[in-house]
Amino acid sequence: MSYLRNTWYAAAWDTEVEAGQLFPRTLLDEPVLLYRDSQGIARAIGNRCPHRFAPLHMGCLKGDEVQCAYHGLRFDSSGACTHNPHGDGAIPRAAKVRAYPLVERHSLLWIWMGEPALADPQRIPDFSCMDAGHWFVGKGYLHAKANYVLETDNIMDLSHVEFLHPATLGGEGVKSAITSVEQEGDSVWSNRQTVAEIMPDFLYQAMNIPHGTPVDRWIDVRWDAPANMLLYAGAVPTGRPRSDGVNNPIPHLFTPETGKTTHYWFAMCFPKAMGPMGEQLAREQVEAIRRPFATEDLPMLEAQQEMMGDAEFWSLKPVLLVGDAGAIRARRVLDRLIAEERTAAEVAKEAGHA
Repeated sequence: MSYLRNTWYAAAWDTEVEAGQLFPRTLLDEPVLLYRDSQGIARAIGNRCPHRFAPLHMGCLKGDEVQCAYHGLRFDSSGACTHNPHGDGAIPRAAKVRAYPLVERHSLLWIWMGEPALADPQRIPDFSCMDAGHWFVGKGYLHAKANYVLETDNIMDLSHVEFLHPATLGGEGVKSAITSVEQEGDSVWSNRQTVAEIMPDFLYQAMNIPHGTPVDRWIDVRWDAPANMLLYAGAVPTGRPRSDGVNNPIPHLFTPETGKTTHYWFAMCFPKAMGPMGEQLAREQVEAIRRPFATEDLPMLEAQQEMMGDAEFWSLKPVLLVGDAGAIRARRVLDRLIAEERTAAEVAKEAGHA
């Protein structure tokens, strides 16, 4: 499968990679090993030893180096082999693994799977609502047996919530909501506004609005390539301005494991100015939204993937509805970025042969 490589992908929550531990994860079909060095700095190298192809995560840390459990070769954070315990200790020229640029920001470890020289941390999308210094962050993770772009479609087109989540996130007004799509550079916004909606009980409780009150609800989603989304959700009693309500940021980040499986990170964020109540809400609400994600969204997406099989999305000639506009715009941007990256690589290759 063709992936966009010169971009930042979520690789793990910062808390997933602990000191002294080796943490394996497959990203874009590549086996990657995450760990922290003796200074606590997160590192990422290839997880396959170049000798007999043993997984390095079965080994251990020796200071700042990873030692293979099979024959004891050691590798540093640059991917270079630093120690060969066999024979005269000479290190074969090919004894190295790939090293990946890795940045710890917004409670996540971000990995660059493309050309290291192009890895500019300023290109990491803004998820400052997950900065632990100012926000309580309830963290969730799911593993989906579906392509990551199907996950983008699911979040960018939330007209499905009335039907797939009737008791939790839905509402009869969602399908007839006022929708719009905006594009800022390569960022795409999919906006949805209901009027005089009666929400499920769960949402009244989450938004601290008296049950049964007609509300104007908004669900606005910002998409950044390849599949990093920030959803803003809120509601106010009908007729009142948005400024009277609470605009809850809910991050959704997807990174392909393979062409048919995806890592999914999601969060609930509340300002630390709220004190202990904010911490409690972050913890409770991320678990509350995990349930519909895990028991309703994932089974549907995985069933979609099974029905599609190996077919390419556009080859199946999907019927498009009005709610698809944001998701389709994001797909078009992603397809363009992948095509531009492929063309640039081909030009560079030809120039190298000239």
